[in-house]
Amino acid sequence: MKKQRFASVWDAIEDTPAQAANMKLRSVLMTALKDHITRTGMSQTEAAQLFGVTQPRVSDLMRGKINLFALDALVNMAAAAGLRIELHVLEAA
Repeated sequence: MKKQRFASVWDAIEDTPAQAANMKLRSVLMTALKDHITRTGMSQTEAAQLFGVTQPRVSDLMRGKINLFALDALVNMAAAAGLRIELHVLEAA
């Protein structure tokens, strides 16, 4: 059996490059939001109010339940938190 190498875990476990790209973006946004909450010392309740979601939703975020979050929801939460999002699109190698 030939060993395969992947650029990321998402490339290895997702069925298509599009799905892997979506998961990569979601994971980056989730990490940024979790870091923002931790860095600012916000409670989950405070974060929920700021993001315009419920506290259980923030709990899901903090627990890394990536499958529960769509990319657009994470973008909305990041914008509500005052985070600036930059996107770079490059040609595939």
